[in-house]
Amino acid sequence: MDIYSPSAPLPSIPDDLTVPQFIFDAVHECRPGRKPGVPWLIEDETGRAIGEEELRRRTTGLANGLRSRFGIGENDVVLIFSRNHVDYAVAIWAVHCLGGVISGANPEFSSNELVYQLEQTKAALMIVHPDALDTARSAARATKFPSDKIVLLNTGTSSPGNVLTVNTLIQQGLSIPKDQAFVERRLRPGEAKTKLAFLSFSSGTTGKPKAVAIPHYALIANVIQIAAHNNVNKDYCDLNDQRYRPGDVAIGVLPFYHIYGLVINLHYILFCAMSLVVVPKFNFVQMLNSIVRHRISHLLLVPPHIVLLCKHPAVKNYDLRRYVRMIMCGAAPLSHEVNQQLFELLPDAHIGQAYGMTETCTATSMWPIAQKRGTSGSAGQLLPGTVARIVKSDGSLAGYDEAGELHIKTPSVALCYANNAEATKETFIDGWVRTGDEAKIDRNGEIWILDRLKEIMKVKGFQVAPAELEGCLLDHSDVSSACVVGVPDDYSGEIPMAFIVLTADAARRVKEDPRAAAKIKASIIQHVADNKVSYKHLAGGVEFIPVIPISPSGKLLRRVLREEAKRLRKTRSKL
Repeated sequence: MDIYSPSAPLPSIPDDLTVPQFIFDAVHECRPGRKPGVPWLIEDETGRAIGEEELRRRTTGLANGLRSRFGIGENDVVLIFSRNHVDYAVAIWAVHCLGGVISGANPEFSSNELVYQLEQTKAALMIVHPDALDTARSAARATKFPSDKIVLLNTGTSSPGNVLTVNTLIQQGLSIPKDQAFVERRLRPGEAKTKLAFLSFSSGTTGKPKAVAIPHYALIANVIQIAAHNNVNKDYCDLNDQRYRPGDVAIGVLPFYHIYGLVINLHYILFCAMSLVVVPKFNFVQMLNSIVRHRISHLLLVPPHIVLLCKHPAVKNYDLRRYVRMIMCGAAPLSHEVNQQLFELLPDAHIGQAYGMTETCTATSMWPIAQKRGTSGSAGQLLPGTVARIVKSDGSLAGYDEAGELHIKTPSVALCYANNAEATKETFIDGWVRTGDEAKIDRNGEIWILDRLKEIMKVKGFQVAPAELEGCLLDHSDVSSACVVGVPDDYSGEIPMAFIVLTADAARRVKEDPRAAAKIKASIIQHVADNKVSYKHLAGGVEFIPVIPISPSGKLLRRVLREEAKRLRKTRSKL
């Protein structure tokens, strides 16, 4: 049985616009007018307000500079290796104006993780935050990436004199005569559905992240779907109760390299004629200060942020009810207990959850506009234009309240996994996306995510492939075999835990000296920390076992060890 969105009808979606053309110039029934003097972006630390005119000018200047200095053009990939920055969007839009493609990378990546993304995208240029410059240079040396194709974002600190900056490129670009300026990429009718805009990485069961190929149309469609679902630009109730209003202020704490931060926190908020406070790096107490300082009304968050709101002692020092009127949580489910605590903390606010994935260019469901509070534990109702089906293990379609794998069809679907035909064939099937999530849909059209069918863990909203960590662990001299599982955690959703079979030599050392076990565990944990970004660290610890359980076909019985991990954590919590 196919389930259709019970939400508003899907409005028209332009199929001949690039992302910057849509953001800067598109007139749409869902798009409210921006009030005079309302900035687009606000720099968190300084309070500097940045309006449309300045953003247009910087985008034009940077596009000119990138074309004249580096020849960036059709389908060239520019990798942004940076935390949030007020010029992050400018860099995206400038590259799109030239027909290029953006790939965002986590600025906390180790050198080898960045090497992988550089190689997969075949990037022509890197735009880098100064704090990540050393890692970028290390990855560049490893891949023979030209050092003169690293451009630095400008910050309050002085930049190395030998590295070109975005500001310099913009100034050079603005000085180029009009007859020598770039010609903006224009799309033919329908071309936005195939013209590549982003290569956003999503972890895979093979252990290597996959490049999700996202066209311009997908982002534009998702922004319009969310706006239609939330009655943006409609006079549907008293202004004080409307969920999104022109002039409201949202916090931009979600990383722009992540699909949630890129589509919803950045582009959707700007489409709604709101201001976005750009926060470079998350710090909870500083976030509370920012809410008060900038009078922030909208918080777009992930479960770890919500847990802090409910449990951090500093919260009592702030009158959040005075400012916060909407909280959306995505990337991973919230427990019923945390939901209730949040409802009690902010009894007057719109609060609910959304569900989506990189492969659907973010949201496919969200709590209904008719409910101020989302149903606790629910991922909400399907967005306009979205169709879902629940597929049972025998391949038949489930009915209401029956569990199975959630499949989604949506206008915002990605094109494929770039350079990975096998993975594409497994996930993208005749316009449908296999989510890998076990779910059910009730008669109210509410989606309930029950479990992960795939082996991917969700840590702080980020996808983590067990196989990737297992490959890293096998590089440790004391490890014979390994199995990594996710164990539940109130703060992170899940955290990785490793079950290890020691080599004969390591097992002998442990047998002869019990203290050796702790040293080896610490060494294994440090090995992962040295080679992987922080959310992939073995926060769940390491356990030694005599053998990894496998099925007759040779597959790791990960579910068996996942249950064992839960048992161990439960036992320890009682001690």
